[in-house]
Amino acid sequence: MRVLVVGAGGREHALAAAIQASPRCSELHAAPGNPGIALIATCHPVKADDVDGLVALARDIAADLVVVGPEAPLVAGLADELRRIGIPVFGPNAAAARVEGSKAFTKQLLEAAGVDTAEAFTVTDLAGARIAIQRLDGRCVVKADGLAAGKGVVVCDDAAAAEAAAAEFLGGSLGEAGRVLVVEERMDGPELSVLALCDGERAVALPSARDYKRIGEGGTGPNTGGMGAISPAPGVTDDEARAIVETVHKPILRELMQRGVRFSGCLYAGLMLTRTGPRVLEFNVRFGDPETEAVLPRLGEDLLPWLLACATGDLDEREIATIPGSAVTVVLASRGYPASSESGVPITGVPEAGTERDAVVFHAGTAVQGDQLVTAGGRVLAVTARGADRDAAIAAAYAAANRIRFDGLQRRADIGSDSQG
Repeated sequence: MRVLVVGAGGREHALAAAIQASPRCSELHAAPGNPGIALIATCHPVKADDVDGLVALARDIAADLVVVGPEAPLVAGLADELRRIGIPVFGPNAAAARVEGSKAFTKQLLEAAGVDTAEAFTVTDLAGARIAIQRLDGRCVVKADGLAAGKGVVVCDDAAAAEAAAAEFLGGSLGEAGRVLVVEERMDGPELSVLALCDGERAVALPSARDYKRIGEGGTGPNTGGMGAISPAPGVTDDEARAIVETVHKPILRELMQRGVRFSGCLYAGLMLTRTGPRVLEFNVRFGDPETEAVLPRLGEDLLPWLLACATGDLDEREIATIPGSAVTVVLASRGYPASSESGVPITGVPEAGTERDAVVFHAGTAVQGDQLVTAGGRVLAVTARGADRDAAIAAAYAAANRIRFDGLQRRADIGSDSQG
């Protein structure tokens, strides 16, 4: 099979590595890819948001399957265009991608499907936001309706903080993504992520995960795209993850089908384990990042046939084999992240980190200048290691991460712990 992976981050590197390991993969391509992906695939200089360019590339290489990593090209209709010319694609069409593209739409969908979630209000101006904030007693979560690269959510302790966040978003700090807001009840409890492979009618759970969104230890500081992850989520069994797919993912698939929308791809549910059970925080319509870097190394069988089955509507709802134990991913970020980033800073130690037992380094924001690997974004590398249990995986991941050096390196010291966020 000739497979094209769309994207350039750590998630796409993890997907590419899993696909390249398949005996069914004869050619692996990526667009645009990154220096890590370039070691195992042919990379093409086509941006992930260039729908026309990606369709042309898939046609030119006669791709048997396209696997889309980021959400933006899905929302822009990449999967629609590929299916229109007969190329199988792992990823939902634009109508189904609204599940991530609009938080207001998702709230309405959850209610219609009878899936438990937080009380919420959709607003379009500051006056409406103030009313919603007051109804929730100030302690709430302010969310931009549209895609904001993981930076459109502010968890607020009081009304003043909530109003400030609403004013910032409505004032244009996120562009069109923040023109509509969802002001939501703030829930308490540990978070987890449950990803499911879907073909529109059927869904199969992947191992659960927990990501660590805040920049600082103990869940302090601003939100990021994710500073690390652990799989499985602490205290969540594989059976519990499968039960969540039955009560969360499948009702959403059925509700979409009733509306004439078929969801094919990865449906990611971000949940909170409250005293009354799991409640949905958000949905993504693609593999999470950095959760993917922790989840895929735990798979005990070939991923590629599962991706193809989702794309062709032929998913077998048996359990996916997993490797016992845990996997931990530690993200290494550049100075200034998440507000800014530094590019062109030399990186050392990546080959050495990859020699640590059961460790792998996934590239994200990297580039090559001459023969030197350098930083090229906020989240630079994701270091993953497996272990027989959580403590062993944590120790192995940090042992590998300790090998890597670059000026301004930021990382959290508590990835894999019970720290919230």
